[in-house]
Amino acid sequence: MTTRRLMVALALLTSQAFAEDPPRAAKPNVLLILADDLGYGDVGCFGGERCKIPTPNIDRLAKEGLRFTDAHSPAAVCAPSRYALMTGRYAWRTRWRAQNLEAWGRPMIEADRQTLARLARDHGYRTACIGKWHLGWDWPIPAGKEPLFRARAGGDPTPSETQLAEWKKTFAAPLANGPLTRGFEQYFGVDLPNHPPFAFIDGERTVGVPTEWLPRASIGAGLASQGGPAVAGWKLDAILPALGERTERFFAGRKEDPRPFFLYLSLTAPHTPYVPSDGFRGKSGVGLYGDFVMETDAFVGRVLAGLEASGAANDTLVIFASDNGCASTADFAALAAKGHYPSGPWRGAKQDAWEGGHRVPFIVRWPGKVAAGTSSARTIGLVDLTATLADLLDAELPDDAAEDSVSLLPLLRGEARDVRDSLVAQSASGVLALRSGRWKVIFGPGSGAPDGTKAQLFDLVADPGEQHDVAAAHPEELARLTAEMRRQIELGRSTPGEPQANDVSVELFSTAPPKRK
Repeated sequence: MTTRRLMVALALLTSQAFAEDPPRAAKPNVLLILADDLGYGDVGCFGGERCKIPTPNIDRLAKEGLRFTDAHSPAAVCAPSRYALMTGRYAWRTRWRAQNLEAWGRPMIEADRQTLARLARDHGYRTACIGKWHLGWDWPIPAGKEPLFRARAGGDPTPSETQLAEWKKTFAAPLANGPLTRGFEQYFGVDLPNHPPFAFIDGERTVGVPTEWLPRASIGAGLASQGGPAVAGWKLDAILPALGERTERFFAGRKEDPRPFFLYLSLTAPHTPYVPSDGFRGKSGVGLYGDFVMETDAFVGRVLAGLEASGAANDTLVIFASDNGCASTADFAALAAKGHYPSGPWRGAKQDAWEGGHRVPFIVRWPGKVAAGTSSARTIGLVDLTATLADLLDAELPDDAAEDSVSLLPLLRGEARDVRDSLVAQSASGVLALRSGRWKVIFGPGSGAPDGTKAQLFDLVADPGEQHDVAAAHPEELARLTAEMRRQIELGRSTPGEPQANDVSVELFSTAPPKRK
């Protein structure tokens, strides 16, 4: 064969090979997996020897990507953390500085506010949320009828005819101002796994109409927190498997919709109810909570396998994190007796201003873009995802969006520099904690009590367990951090840009949780 003919043959073979390969997405898919109440020490690659729960799938994700060891949720409790995650704005700037969104809660995200999902959708992404929403809906419950949807203590054995009639009418109506109005094109999941209504929600409607109270045997002791309307035969342990099945269906939908996707996979585990499937019950050796963490890890493995099978893995930016620290309902003392520490080396748990309340596992995998098997000790937060996505899409955010979000793209590219000068987290009671380098100030005593009497200062390098308040020894640092916190309050933002208005008056020291409107 002549040289010319050989070159032509090679060219034909090469063109055929490229034609057979699926085209790489111009924009990466984004898969955001958010575990619920998973502690820093509950994952092997973060907890080390103090973690006794096998988490091979999450550990493998870390080996294939970048592990952040100083990542923080914006709040030490679920709903305010999710607000900041979705908006890039601290929830303490809103009426949600303190406490959490309870059952039948109203929408937390303002109707016209930029969200991660809106940003992705506006740039050509197929957007979906699967799992726990917990950011509120406008439930179609008529005024004055609310008591018909709330069970008495311990739950009611049988709903009355009046209640059944009202439930039928209410749950036949769409649920307004949920995820489909905040940037998501698809939604499937539950509002909260431990609160009513006990039914799946598909789009804007419940799947079926609740006709019974959740059985009393399903309430308390690490199960549901309260009773309420449930569809017939509701099984608490069926939630996670159903989310996995819907996720696989979403991946299969790539064949009909070639757009890049943004999938917010908001797990209901290992939050209560602690209901591991039969295949995991007793498997961890450290108790029911450990078993459920193992099932959570297996769920992550199932999702990653589904992503791989869809052919999209190499074009997908995967982010894995937790919405806050592990909850005390996991029974820390019993776990410690087995050698397992959900918060790792950090003090505290969910709800606390201490590190255990908001320092969370955070992993990023992006084949060919993020170096595998690497780690970073730079301080970052879940609040940073909006600016990161905007940077990735070369999108300009307006001044009234993502006021507290900083792009992590330089760190994902391997740059060895800080992207943040400070970061704020809030306790469940609304006490603020500001981190800057080695220093951390909590604007309240203890783990974040709202009595407004004093601030505490900790040196996290010398005292990572936050055992020694050094405010008296370092008044200059306390003064500097206090001034910085006041500046961020007054400007309505912590990033460069035009000053913005907080939704409510924000006091640095709170003597009581602010009243919600």
